[in-house]
Amino acid sequence: MSKKILTRRTHLLIPDAQVKDGVPLEHIDAAARLIVDLQPEVIVNIGDWWDMPSLSRFDAPGSEHSEGQRTELDIKSGNLAMRRLCKGWPHKKYNPEAHFLFGNHENRINSLIAGNPKMKGILGTHMLELGNWKVHKFLTPVEIDGVSYAHYWYNNMTGKALGGQARNMLDKIGFSFVQGHRQEYQYARKELPNGRTLHGLIAGAFHMHDEHYKGAQANKHWRGLVLLHDVCEGEYDVEVISIERLLREYG
Repeated sequence: MSKKILTRRTHLLIPDAQVKDGVPLEHIDAAARLIVDLQPEVIVNIGDWWDMPSLSRFDAPGSEHSEGQRTELDIKSGNLAMRRLCKGWPHKKYNPEAHFLFGNHENRINSLIAGNPKMKGILGTHMLELGNWKVHKFLTPVEIDGVSYAHYWYNNMTGKALGGQARNMLDKIGFSFVQGHRQEYQYARKELPNGRTLHGLIAGAFHMHDEHYKGAQANKHWRGLVLLHDVCEGEYDVEVISIERLLREYG
């Protein structure tokens, strides 16, 4: 009987970038150079690339932070950043498997259209420049090499985002998972009696700007990229790249 040949690949995880008008994009340029240099076989953009503040339900109409917001500018800002991220790839010698998972911020567009169907065709997610990516609907899990990706995982009983520490989430979810959404970095592993290991990864911040609603203390969180090396049947080695390191090495 022939022995099964296992393919091991490197995944690059791009957490929530939350791009909007006026925010720094130097880290996006650095990420593009890292991609061309390291050439990971798989790239996963976990969503919330477009921040879409004009469609936020949290800033009240007429408030300081809602004043002057424009949906067209939100989309153009994210598109510009996406063009900068994809600079230099794909090309004939390097054409990675690239996945884009809609986050709740991109899904604000779908929510607006659902409540205002007359806007369909005039406004829509077709305006987002995602030509290099295989696009996945909001909260639709994507399994790649045994690792399941989603913008976030939710409680089946409530429909709300599953909370708690990564190790506790592993117990509830029961398979190797990756998610964004939460502006932090957590990693956990669970070794099983059969010799297999489950991995849980939460990484939800790849931006240089601070968010006004979080205040000074809550903005002091981890930000960066994550490389998953030797990914095979749900197992991998993890490498964390902070934005500071990324800018030093590729800025």
